[in-house]
Amino acid sequence: MEQTLRLVYEKGFRATTMRDIAKNSNFEVPNVYNYIASKDAFLEYYIFKIFEEFNGYIDDILDSTFSPKEKLKYVISKHVQFTIKEPYQVALFVYDWRNLTEPKLEEFKLSRVSYMGKVQEIIQLGVDEGQFRPMNADIATYLVFSSLRWLFNIVITKDDRKLNSIELEKQINDFIFGGIDLR
Repeated sequence: MEQTLRLVYEKGFRATTMRDIAKNSNFEVPNVYNYIASKDAFLEYYIFKIFEEFNGYIDDILDSTFSPKEKLKYVISKHVQFTIKEPYQVALFVYDWRNLTEPKLEEFKLSRVSYMGKVQEIIQLGVDEGQFRPMNADIATYLVFSSLRWLFNIVITKDDRKLNSIELEKQINDFIFGGIDLR
């Protein structure tokens, strides 16, 4: 599947055919259907797999006794760690969610709004408690996600450089918290 994810990243979801997937995996076309029911099923599986992972931890973070600042750091950490571990899944998620078909497209949109709302809740709580500077939490939420969205490009194009996940996480935290933290 990693080879297929890489292929889809390189060619794009729409341009990748089942024949391409079969050839890339050294299968005959009929055999690839033993592993992938369809391109749409492939896309749905990986996009919702990511959401399952993210939704699995966001509620735990929200329910924790940590401060809003610590909660946001955990959210960022989870995004960085998942991206380093699965950059091609994240690329599929970022680039190709629009290729989902109904009713999965609507389910995705609702899940995304819910997840972002939970992060916004953390940011708003930080503003309300004086841990973050006064700001529009909706805009801040979009800026946090914008900072994380394209991280997979760094991971994929690292050119044999060993990425230090702790350093990367620190740099991203420093960047994000440089904008929202009280000074």
